Amino acid sequence: MGAQGLAVIDFGAFPGKSDASVAVTGQAGILTSSLVQAEIRPVASIDHSADEHMLETVKIWAATIVAGTGFTIYGVNTSQLASQGIGTRIYGQWNVFWVWS
Repeated sequence: MGAQGLAVIDFGAFPGKSDASVAVTGQAGILTSSLVQAEIRPVASIDHSADEHMLETVKIWAATIVAGTGFTIYGVNTSQLASQGIGTRIYGQWNVFWVWS
């Protein structure tokens, strides 16, 4: 048994931050030994176009599995280009998809 779904990871209002996370719950069948994957879903969000989803330097992964409950999706900005005064922050909501088995 496994599951798949969608989530939104939110880096906050501009200027945003360098990392964010979102909890995925309601996964009654998940085990600590389950394999979990999460990736950017290139579909427009309220803050970013589908193209931005494909090109932005966001690394997404899933971890911190809680058996019978769910897991956490993490995101970080991997850009090494710092904007004057705000560092390597990104902002807004980004669509992600996840799957576990």
